[in-house]
Amino acid sequence: MRAIGGIWRWRHNPLRRTTDLVEAWVALSALLLILLVAPVVGSVVGAVAQDALQRSVHEQHRSRHVVTATVVKKVDGSPLEADPEATSGRDARSRVVADWTAPDGTARQGRVLASLKTPHRGDRFEIWTDAHGTLVARPLDSATATTHAVLAGFGAALLTAGTVEGSRRVIVWRMVRRRYARWDQAWDRAGPDWGRTGTGS
Repeated sequence: MRAIGGIWRWRHNPLRRTTDLVEAWVALSALLLILLVAPVVGSVVGAVAQDALQRSVHEQHRSRHVVTATVVKKVDGSPLEADPEATSGRDARSRVVADWTAPDGTARQGRVLASLKTPHRGDRFEIWTDAHGTLVARPLDSATATTHAVLAGFGAALLTAGTVEGSRRVIVWRMVRRRYARWDQAWDRAGPDWGRTGTGS
């Protein structure tokens, strides 16, 4: 709003310098870019991210399988660990040696994190594997993918607005420096005779 007021105020002002008007137009242009372009950029980036992430969700759900594992033994001296894939990050898990059957029918055994606080031999729990039985992370769910896409769009809009505002500040800073340089030149021309009017020199 100050940009619009600046343009209006400087229109017919006899003290107006060209740089004053240019500065007001730069401010108005930056405001319009922030209000119009930044949301469009955010929407486009969010839509592209949503499309890519949803494709990744479908691919992960297609290629990853949940299988039931059986505890063979608890790994000695392993404390409870927080589940990094849990929503809260506070779900306790125990490290155990377990057996499981891969989706392709092969028998597998290895150390895994079990969603059991006190695991005992023979306890069952679910794990995620690929088609060959190799342990993989839980697939991304659709809601989380959408959240990431929204954050990407919001971040892109903020980055665009910040770039526009930064560019405006650089332009104004350069204009002010040029104005000061011209003032210095004018002062250098007038300075030696300053205050000597009427002294006969």
